Amino acid sequence: MRSGTTERITFETSDALRLEGEMRAPDGLARASAVLCHPHPRQGGSKDHPLLWAIRNELSARGFVVLSFNFRGVMGSDGVYGGGVAEVMDVAAAVGRARVEAPSDAPTLVVGWSFGANVALREAMDDERVSALALIGLPLAEPNLDLPPLPDLPARDQLKAFRRPVLLLTGGADPFCPVPELNTLGRQLPSATVEIVNSTDHFLWKREREAARTVGAFAVRALFGEAGGPTEGES
Repeated sequence: MRSGTTERITFETSDALRLEGEMRAPDGLARASAVLCHPHPRQGGSKDHPLLWAIRNELSARGFVVLSFNFRGVMGSDGVYGGGVAEVMDVAAAVGRARVEAPSDAPTLVVGWSFGANVALREAMDDERVSALALIGLPLAEPNLDLPPLPDLPARDQLKAFRRPVLLLTGGADPFCPVPELNTLGRQLPSATVEIVNSTDHFLWKREREAARTVGAFAVRALFGEAGGPTEGES
């Protein structure tokens, strides 16, 4: 890919579905890869959301090649909604595809929002290619929505054994990811960082760039040991 460009792509899962995505190249050489996982397919979730766009732009400015994609059954991706179970294969395939565009020894960050955070965490448990996680609005409370429950999160002993860096980010008024429950989860993960964006909720409306900067700062700190200041051109 040419630096600074965005390319529409398709890639295949282990169960032979073709998923659609967009690959964003950084300005200059890629030093890492990232995968973005979107919110609930049954609630209009897709790769095309301002928060995910902001995160994609932030990470590409920091040297990441970024793959945002649609889960199975969403828009132009093959298949049907898999209840959060089959979607683990989607994330695994996306990680493999994103890593093709970066050096073979480059780390990979997986970012998940809401439903995508639940899937990303469960996929990363058994995928050593994932060097760090950024989980936004991870559902930790029963939603008052007419939806089947999401798969359970990993058990406590699995969480305690997961030593890769994890960012846990939520809005201060997020009813699906309450701050006390998020702090409890953060204490169960050995290398977790909890960040709260005050005066907003699950959707982080009008705080997308702030949230994206938090993700970007975490990524370069966790993967490269760098101070996560603003990206070039920001103050």
